[in-house]
Amino acid sequence: MKNLAVFASGTGTNFTAIAKACAEGRIPGAQVAVMVCDKPGAPVIGRAREFGIEAFVFNPKEYSGKAAYEADIVKLLDAKGIDLVCLAGYMRIIGETLLNAYEGKIINVHPSLLPSFRGARAVEEAVAYGVKVYGITIHWVNADLDGGKIIAQRAFPYEGSDPAEVHRLGQVIEHELYVQTINNLLCER
Repeated sequence: MKNLAVFASGTGTNFTAIAKACAEGRIPGAQVAVMVCDKPGAPVIGRAREFGIEAFVFNPKEYSGKAAYEADIVKLLDAKGIDLVCLAGYMRIIGETLLNAYEGKIINVHPSLLPSFRGARAVEEAVAYGVKVYGITIHWVNADLDGGKIIAQRAFPYEGSDPAEVHRLGQVIEHELYVQTINNLLCER
């Protein structure tokens, strides 16, 4: 059985898509072993509970710094035998401690066609720029913000100017593409 860790900070729609796909056998031989959340009270915590998945919830302000909380996360991931870390709306930049421990095992979903529009405001920046084709990227995580090697991308047209609509359209694609990409990666290992 391959063990996944899913990191999330918000509502957890990508977490739910991944956990559901594992439970239904669409990611065969895999399970979400733990969900990691940096926002006590985030809706994703309840979603993890619904799936019976352990949630490690921490408040970064209660630590001396990023290295300290990432050291606790690494201990947890090691104890769970994590094969792949999936960032799914986790709104923190991964630091050296976690990167060094899980190099080549951390992936992220991003709401743009990288390398364009990196960072947390990618959709808003793309709309402001007047983009007509948006997209979703799954990429390896490295020390560069949204700069790791691209694993998969999917584009979609949209000619409006509503960032919320772009997010809504993209989210449907994210859920499918992320599950498909995780499945492909686990088959290669």
